[in-house]
Amino acid sequence: MKANFLLISSSLLLALLGWHLLATLGGLPAFMLPGPLQVAERFGRALQDGTLLRHTLVTLAEVLLGLAAGVGAATVLGYLLARSLPLERLLSPYIIASQAIPVVAIAPLLMIWFKTGLLAKVLICALIVFFPVLVNTVVGVRSVPDDLRDLMRSLQATRWQTLRLLEAPAALPVFLGGLRIGATLSVIGAVVGEFVAADAGLGFLINVGRGLYDTALVFVAVFTLVTLALLLYGLVALLERYLLAWQRKP
Repeated sequence: MKANFLLISSSLLLALLGWHLLATLGGLPAFMLPGPLQVAERFGRALQDGTLLRHTLVTLAEVLLGLAAGVGAATVLGYLLARSLPLERLLSPYIIASQAIPVVAIAPLLMIWFKTGLLAKVLICALIVFFPVLVNTVVGVRSVPDDLRDLMRSLQATRWQTLRLLEAPAALPVFLGGLRIGATLSVIGAVVGEFVAADAGLGFLINVGRGLYDTALVFVAVFTLVTLALLLYGLVALLERYLLAWQRKP
């Protein structure tokens, strides 16, 4: 654990040093490549005047709502597809076709249909989260051994008991893997929506910084987005550690 911390810390310090040298010796103006000290100073100003916190909270709300909606819909539909082959054959072409269209191309339509408020951005997040969680749910439910299903039937278990006592625990490791992916992708969904049309959020802040040639502000918003994605990933990892404690050997 200590070795991993030292390795990560050393790599971050080297990256910051390389960035500083490139910004200082590269001959690029600050509006093209600000140094880490300039970005840190801009971060402090954005934090002090409340700009960063206000826009971060907007994006975080969109991410959490979109993640909840996408995971909920994907889990329910994924279970139904895993348990019904005819339903999978019916819906699979439409689900796969929906993933062939870039979300950035659908986002303007959602903004037109649902206006530029919170709902449209939540839907964009949910669309991005939906597919990886759906696939992992289907794979997880179908990974349950047939022998165990036969055992549950021999014990005259109801459908709900089979789901709660067998299918959910067996599918949980695969499902949580999809949730890790979905948690990080949800941040992308929020930013895509804010790029298209928004008056608040970190994506909006990036657009403002780009328009004003305030590249340091763009870096601040980008690093904040990265931090949000890492925090969500870490929370899912902690949840996985808690829910799958029974898998670890004593």
